[in-house]
Amino acid sequence: MASPDPPPATSYSPPDVPLGVSLFLTIPYAFFLPELIFGCWVWMLVAATQVANALLQGWVIYVSLTSFLISLMFLLSYLFGFYKRYESWRVLDSLYHGTTGILYMSAAVLQAHATIVSETADLRNYYINTAASFFAFMTTLLYILHAFSIYYH
Repeated sequence: MASPDPPPATSYSPPDVPLGVSLFLTIPYAFFLPELIFGCWVWMLVAATQVANALLQGWVIYVSLTSFLISLMFLLSYLFGFYKRYESWRVLDSLYHGTTGILYMSAAVLQAHATIVSETADLRNYYINTAASFFAFMTTLLYILHAFSIYYH
């Protein structure tokens, strides 16, 4: 009786990630630039205000600045092809963006609270805080969409 052939050896093949400009036109990678731009706006707008509560808005700046830098490293790793070396790159990407979405939600809520507090103090700071709150919630949405779309891609 002949033994069955062993299963063929499989090699890891990373998912197809578009190269060049087409990276920014393909979901979920198209979320990178808006995440970076909106996240940059959040920490620049918060830094431009007179901080009413340093603990609240300090967390907002920490989350937005840290997320900006790590997302920039993820984007560069996709542009330079570092993701090809690791099998679990999509899982890492999804976990990072999901966790960052949760952290950004907490920062957005704290920024909205700082906006409400600044309403009576100075109208200019109120408008800047309102814009920062808007961009914080938009960035939260982008990170969550990125996390789900990379997971189901």
